[in-house]
Amino acid sequence: MKKLVTIIVAVVILLAILLLLGPFYMVKEGEQVVITRFGRIVNAETDAGLKFRIPFIDSITRYPSTLLSWDGDAQRIPTKENQFIWVDATARWRIVDPYTFYMTVKTVDGGIARLNDLLDSTIRTVISENYLNEAVRSTNRINSMEYSEEINNDLENQEDAETLRSLTNTRQRQEEIKIGRDGLSDMMLSEAAPLTLGYGIELEDVIIRQIRYSDDLTDSVYSRMIKERSQIAEAYRSYGRGQLLSWQGRAENEKKTILSEAYAESERIKGEADAEAAEIYSNAYSADPEFFRLWTTLESYRKTLPAIDKTLSTDMVYFDSLYSPLPYDERTGE
Repeated sequence: MKKLVTIIVAVVILLAILLLLGPFYMVKEGEQVVITRFGRIVNAETDAGLKFRIPFIDSITRYPSTLLSWDGDAQRIPTKENQFIWVDATARWRIVDPYTFYMTVKTVDGGIARLNDLLDSTIRTVISENYLNEAVRSTNRINSMEYSEEINNDLENQEDAETLRSLTNTRQRQEEIKIGRDGLSDMMLSEAAPLTLGYGIELEDVIIRQIRYSDDLTDSVYSRMIKERSQIAEAYRSYGRGQLLSWQGRAENEKKTILSEAYAESERIKGEADAEAAEIYSNAYSADPEFFRLWTTLESYRKTLPAIDKTLSTDMVYFDSLYSPLPYDERTGE
């Protein structure tokens, strides 16, 4: 009886030691584990719950089962027409085969290192086999978009606005794309995904996050933009010069019209005044013809004689009014 109690106590103590050493472990949601025994994989658990292992012998390596992100470094890559661009891409991936993942890369950092090699090479290959416009655009919608330069509403009429809009229209039809940026991302995924499966990794997607022109290409783009803006500015200047000439011509025509109307009005007034003066002269002449003739003769003398430097003789009909037509009476002085 005493011996049986000893055995039971020993078993209880052994079980307590085993429990303290942790034969059970928990696999959490979003987690998967690999069980190794003396460096050899004996099991892989992908379901959450309470699991059993042999203490001191079995080792546990935990991996996430959720989506993980990969962020590569931007690469300077030539396109098919040898235009260099900077390509920044990202990807999402998960560990779908922890057994293979442990055997090939072992750690998450090791998996990211393998993805760096695979995806960088794939991205470079896909970009270099396609043209620049395939990498920077996803659709051909730009060719169907309505575009017009913003025109000031202060223009005189719609015809001027349409004229100016046609002068400032620098839009060029872009080349049609066949694949596009989204298509290139899909190509990268389809080329890299079969390779990653060999490491127990499944690629969810590969996305081109940013395309940036290299310095030489940026200068070319800026030069083209400056040329387009200069063309628009010159169109505005040309339109302004045309408007200036139009306004100057219009002002000159209005000036001539005003002067012509003023001259006609002045001639009308002068005509009326001459007629009125002629009527007065006629009335005066009728009242005393001799006085009228004397007056007009004296007015003629007043205007002509100051312009004559020397008069040699007054013995002519013009000067008859200077002499009295009657004999001079010394007694009366008349």
